[in-house]
Amino acid sequence: MTPIDDTAPRAALFDLDGTLINSEPRSMQVWSRLLDMHNVPHDESTLHRFMGRRGADVLNEDPHLFPGVTWDVLLAELQMIQAAPDLPDSQELPESVRFLHRLHADGVPFGLVTSAGRGWARTALDRLGVLPMFRGLVTATDVTEGKPDPEGYLSGARLLGEDPARIVVFEDTPAGIEAGRRAGMRVVGITTTHDPAVLDKADLVVDRLTEVDWPRIARPERPGQRPQDEQ
Repeated sequence: MTPIDDTAPRAALFDLDGTLINSEPRSMQVWSRLLDMHNVPHDESTLHRFMGRRGADVLNEDPHLFPGVTWDVLLAELQMIQAAPDLPDSQELPESVRFLHRLHADGVPFGLVTSAGRGWARTALDRLGVLPMFRGLVTATDVTEGKPDPEGYLSGARLLGEDPARIVVFEDTPAGIEAGRRAGMRVVGITTTHDPAVLDKADLVVDRLTEVDWPRIARPERPGQRPQDEQ
């Protein structure tokens, strides 16, 4: 009799922006324009602080970025900027979509954990033709603490009814990878928006999700144990 593998992943949680659809160039342009509106000097490292995170969380950490301006005001300005017709369009990631279809065909349950709002999440997944495949969505307003806090991914585990140790997270940012690891999940990093070296806390780093040989995912290294390349 073949022994049962009680460590193999059984479910997945996906980030959205940069993982399933590449909207980060558009997002970075939006934040750049907002900073320009307030005459705030910035460079690429400043903009990267917003990648994969809720804007309000970043600003709470650094209230001096927009001194004296409330989040409600900034949010209204962001919405105005996002309506500009000359912003770069979001680009589909066909390999990510193919990977979703593969997991769905194999009966693997999966959900979404994103720092974006629910409206954009549903619009993006519908545009990709995959919205009905998802068991549920955890979005920006569904958590009190955003990434890199693990709250979103732990909520996703409850949504799927699965042990975090049996879930794999798919992320493109350091904040998202940290959130997944802190939730006790294995994490696959995708290099859509960051160099591989920046994603080195992930258990596996790929350029495209179709490179993932599910369910053979590297396991997290635990203190006192030798790292395992595969399970």
